[in-house]
This record gives sequence, C-alpha cells and structure tokens, in this order.
Amino acid sequence: MTRETELLELWLANVKEDDLLAELEAMKSDEKAAIEAFHQDLEFGTAGLRGIIGAGTSRMNVYTVGRATQGFADYLVATFENPSVVIGRDSRLKGEEFVRRTAEIFAGNGVKTYVFDRIVPTPVVSWGIRDLGCSGGVNMTASHNPAAYNGYKAYDQTGCQIATEVADAISASIAKTDTFNGVKRCDFDEALADGRIEWVANEVIDRYIDAVEACAVAVKGDAASSVPLKLVYTPLNGTGLECVGRILERVGITDITVVPEQAEPDGNFPTCPYPNPEIREALQKGIELCEQVHPDLLLATDPDADRVGTAVKDGDDYLLISGNEMGVLLLDYCARLTSEGVSPEEMKRKVAVTTIVSSVMVDAVAAEYGFEVRRVLTGFKYIGGVIAELEAAGEPDRYLFGFEESYGYLNGTHVRDKDAVDASMLICQMAQYYRAQGMNLADAIRALYEKHGYYLNKTLSFEYPGVEGGERMKALMEGLRTDAPTEVAGLAVTGSIDYATGVDGLPPANVVAFELEGNNKLIVRPSGTEPKVKAYLFAKGATRADAEKLLAELEEAASSIMQ
Repeated sequence: MTRETELLELWLANVKEDDLLAELEAMKSDEKAAIEAFHQDLEFGTAGLRGIIGAGTSRMNVYTVGRATQGFADYLVATFENPSVVIGRDSRLKGEEFVRRTAEIFAGNGVKTYVFDRIVPTPVVSWGIRDLGCSGGVNMTASHNPAAYNGYKAYDQTGCQIATEVADAISASIAKTDTFNGVKRCDFDEALADGRIEWVANEVIDRYIDAVEACAVAVKGDAASSVPLKLVYTPLNGTGLECVGRILERVGITDITVVPEQAEPDGNFPTCPYPNPEIREALQKGIELCEQVHPDLLLATDPDADRVGTAVKDGDDYLLISGNEMGVLLLDYCARLTSEGVSPEEMKRKVAVTTIVSSVMVDAVAAEYGFEVRRVLTGFKYIGGVIAELEAAGEPDRYLFGFEESYGYLNGTHVRDKDAVDASMLICQMAQYYRAQGMNLADAIRALYEKHGYYLNKTLSFEYPGVEGGERMKALMEGLRTDAPTEVAGLAVTGSIDYATGVDGLPPANVVAFELEGNNKLIVRPSGTEPKVKAYLFAKGATRADAEKLLAELEEAASSIMQ
C-alpha cells in the first residue's frame, strides 16, 4: 500500500465534512488525484500556507489549516505569557470557514482571539496586531492567486509576516501534531460568549484610516491638492472598497467610478480568473469603463488590498504602469516633497528600502536626492524588518519609502506589510501633483526615464505544477549553480551571486543572480507560494528602443534557460 493510499483511507475514516468526503470518495478510483492530494504536506513557511482548496494533506482545508494553527498556538503559548491573536480574511472561498476553525483552535489553546467580523485588507490585520497589542495574527488570503486557492498568512507581534526562525519553530510543532487527534479546539459560539473569542471593534479600522491619512505627503490646501482628479477604481471583487473609498474621501478624491462587475466581494472572481493587478486581463473591465467615463487614472487593488495596479490613457490606449515604474515614481514623489521641508543633511539620513529584484533605477533617484538605499530579499517582511530596526534605534523618522517590484508599496511605519490603501492615496495625490503641471503618470515616468536613463525590467513566470513540476524546479536551480551560463543574450556573465550562501548580511535564500556586461542582469528565484520559477530581467539602454531591444533578447534567452 502506498503512502497516498494509506492517507486516503485515514482521511476517509476521520473527515466529517460532506464536500471533502465526496472528493475523497472520488479519489478511490482516481489514483492521480489521490497522489496530487496526498503526495506531500502543505508546507508552512514565512508566508504561512498557500494552496488549492480541497481534500488532502497538500490542499487548503479545515484540517490542514487546523494543524497549522495548532503549531502556531503551541509557539505562542511557549513564547508569550498571555498570548493573543487577530484573525482576518479576504473574499476568498472557504475564508469564513477557515477563520472560524482557526479561532476555535487558538481559543482552545488559551490564546485570546480577536476576529474581524467582515472581510478586511491585509494591512488592516497588520495594523490590528499592533493596535491591540497582540502576540501575532493570521489573515486568510491567497493574495492574487486564482479562485481555486486560499492561504494562511502568519504574522508576529510587530505586525510583520513571521521570520524564518519562527516559521521553523511552528513547522516543528506542526510536524508533531496529529491531524485528527492532536488539535485542541473549542466551540466558537461558546468561546465568543465567555470572552475567549472577541469581535474586533470598528474603532480599530477607524484608527487605521487615521494612521494612513497621517502618511499623506501632500499638504491639504496647496495648489496640487486642489486639482480635481477623476478616478475609476476596482477592488477586483476583494476587500479594498471600504478602506480605499474612505481614505480617498479623506484626502478630497471624490470623483470615483467603481467597476460594477468587480465591486462586490466574490471569491469566484467571475470577470478576472487571475485577479492580479499586474496583468491586463484583470484590469480589462476597468479599462472598458475608462473608455466610457474618461478618468485621469485607473486603480485596481488585489483581493486582499495589499497591492495596487494602475493604468492611464496614453495615446489611443491605456498604459499599465509596472510595479517597478510605480515604485520609482512614488519614491521620486516622496523624496521630492520631503526634500522641500528638510535640509540636505537631514535628507541624507532618510532610508528607502527595496528588494534585490527591483529596479536599479532606484539608485539613480537616490543619487539625485541624497538618501540611503537598502536592498533586502524578496518579501515585504524584510522591508518591514528594516522599519523595525529603525524603530528599535529610535529613528523611525528616517524611513522614507519602501517597495517591491510586485506592486507592493508603503511610505509609513503604521504597518509592517505592503499597503494598497496607503499606496492608493499616494498615487492619487501624485497624479494631482503632475496634473497641476499638465502631465499624467505616463508623462511622468517618461520624464524620469529621460532624466535618469532607460532602466527597463520584466518578470517572467514559468509554471511547474504537480509532483513532477516540483522536481523540475529543484533540478533547474541546481543546474544554474553547478553549470552556470557564461553568457546570456550575447552578453558576457561578469559575475554571479548565489544568495543561498547569505550575501551582504541577508538571510540565505534560494536565488541566483547573474550580472551581465553593460549594467544588465538576470535573477532567477522560485516562488515561495506557487509552483513557479520567476526570472527577473534588467535591461538598460541609452534610448528606449535600445533598452526594449535588449529586454526582448534577454526574454528569449531566459525562456530558453528555463525550459
């Protein structure tokens, strides 16, 4: 009998839920489905859990969520005298069910549990942990993944996603936990009645909105802030509508048309199967509405509202501004306005934080304004870690701005995760600033390219699904280390960095970077949450045409390498 067959029988004997039982029964005559469901345990890491919803050890269900929560609860009870947590969720399928099970297990282990009574953005959960003084938190979200996915983001007491050592400790506890007999659980309603579980008060969200408003760079009443701005907005059937709407009203942006098909929460994401604001398909409904109402800007937040994408009219079409471009635009905007109020010496103390896979153009902007740049590994928790270091040193005022190329931005210290509510406010205020000069954001990024040079970037994602896919991913990364290319797209490899060894004080990471002649670059990194390997391309040219030609050549070369 195979491992998968044994586990299938074990689950059939213990599972109570009708929908899961129906899936398990079907697996008895579908060996491939059984293998996919049971070939491994859903891995718990610094991003928590993420996977396809369904029955089995490699899927997101109340049992895998419950086992993970027991491991997290064990860690909290062992680490804190009076542990407490905040739990939130986005609009994804099974989210409410997973929240309820998670709360029952935390409360059953003596962990005081606060639960949001409605869907909320990821940054609100980060804020809630800090605002309520909790030991940690959980948000049920799979971010921008397709509807089949859900996830479990775990947070520490600072409101930052857990560090590697914490994830390792929780994983060790999970490994010792029997899925069906090792989980301590109480009744949700009973725990709510006796105070072990408590709904999060609305005032927590009110205080979050106040904190975001305090991050505004523009000053109310100045010329730019009085410029009218017309906006089309889509929450992509997720959590952004309430908080984004509230903060924009606070800063005077009221001419907002919401994409009707994507306004209401819906975990099926019927109009955009891949609700990722990086891709045009997700923004298509918004673009179609733009053609009718002719706004200055289209904003789209992902389902858990920690990332935001934008599009602006550019000629006869709408230009999607990339994560790197928006990061550079916002960094330049924050630096410009900040520099007007401080001395050059004070500006030198300011710190911007970005990742090793984000645009090199950041360095050119830093050279202009004189602030410091720190680069961290991929994952906003590392940006949050720098904020925590500055705060611990009594210097939170040094933090200027942080971003990652995957559309995550933050200019305040109120949370420790990327914040699309904060970013939406900043983007709109920046759009007003440029509109006062007769420019839109397409004009603005072109102006920065003309000033600093054409630094173009592209991220390619290569999918490796299933058991075989996982083996191919491992073999690919091993091959890049043991048989590294000597040239890419005709450019000599002038140096390579294996981040698995720990580089420049960064934690070890499964990332390989190839430095190419002409200040170009290729970085390869497996996703931590999806069966994908990403290739990050960096091309610099004297003109846009030169940079685009080189980027196309790098794309062709990278695609060949990744096969």
